[in-house]
Amino acid sequence: MSIAPEVKGSNSVAFQSIASTLNQTGPGAALDRLVDDLTQRGEFRALLDALLLKARFELNLPLIQVGPLNDLAEPVRGQYEARYVEAIRKVGGLLLDSGNIPAAWPYFRAIGEPESVRAALDSIVPPEGDEVVGHLIDIAFNQGAHPQKGFALILEHYGTCSAITSFEQLPPDEQVRSVCAELLTRQLYEHLTANVRAEIIHRGKPEPAEAASLEELLKGNEWLFEDDAYHIDVSHLASTVRLAPLLRADEVLRMARGLCQYGQGLSIRHQYDGDPPFENTYLDHGAYLDALLGQQVDQSLTHFRSKIEADQEVGFEQGSAFPAQVLVGLLVRLNRIDEAIDVAAKSLVGLPESMLICPGVAQLCQLAGRPERLLKVAEEQGDLVNYTAAMLLASGSGPTKTELPPQS
Repeated sequence: MSIAPEVKGSNSVAFQSIASTLNQTGPGAALDRLVDDLTQRGEFRALLDALLLKARFELNLPLIQVGPLNDLAEPVRGQYEARYVEAIRKVGGLLLDSGNIPAAWPYFRAIGEPESVRAALDSIVPPEGDEVVGHLIDIAFNQGAHPQKGFALILEHYGTCSAITSFEQLPPDEQVRSVCAELLTRQLYEHLTANVRAEIIHRGKPEPAEAASLEELLKGNEWLFEDDAYHIDVSHLASTVRLAPLLRADEVLRMARGLCQYGQGLSIRHQYDGDPPFENTYLDHGAYLDALLGQQVDQSLTHFRSKIEADQEVGFEQGSAFPAQVLVGLLVRLNRIDEAIDVAAKSLVGLPESMLICPGVAQLCQLAGRPERLLKVAEEQGDLVNYTAAMLLASGSGPTKTELPPQS
């Protein structure tokens, strides 16, 4: 006997099809037909409900869910939860396939699988003025699906000012911040280089080579800074240069060095003071970049050693030994670990790990494979924990040398 009622209206064919399938081939086929129909119609929210209905049927659970999943006994609860995740993943994937990242994200966020959305964000290039850009930025940046892509979209569509403001909202992940600092440095450098080149041509000077670097454009053209002139927002310039310690690629380090050279040419009224050890924003960051680029390394290190002496006159309670931490981080990047240990052992004594932006003495000794050095420092400082760790390392009870993650 047929149990299909007469259905009228625009959806009558679909309803009748499911009813007919149920009568002719049974409930399993009817559920398959329901899933197929909703998939073809692109009704993805309803599709999720259909997949869960199918799961409840196949697991012999009540077809209409009543009460929380926790009320179910094992192993059925685990089986249903697995089907629930599978259904969400399927619907989210269909939404991504249709190009609807904003609609797909809640599904993948619910199951803690942002990778598919991250890959989709990497491949998308929204046109200027597209209203979906705001949604993509919210998902990628504000909701944390892909902060680097979100920052790139902010920079591209909303400009340097918004990107600089957003930078401090990035997660503390060093790699993410490094990539975003690189994006910002590249864009500001390209804009400034284009502006300086245009100014030279506008003044009737010989036209520079198309590929001329900023440093090449500045050479012999001190007149560019006459009458307090500048060629890009000077607050943006200073904010971008302050990110220089985060940069990694040599090409971008050279760009940042060019920005420092330009900044040093500005009128003093357009130069902003920074915090120790970068009080003179452009001069001090320039020295830091010189060292990373292998230029005047010893001179640059001497420059920053002098900053430590000035900071120690203030005292750790006021200064938190930040100049020493910067120098230690720089020495690590230059692979001068023994020197970094010397600085840390002398200047970072008593500072808790939570206050450090660089490796501490114990980490540095581990990095260098020098447990005997850690043993000596720990004994001098009365540090029983690191003394014991050093004794264990020296006795071969653990790996004596490891690598540290990138430091700023």
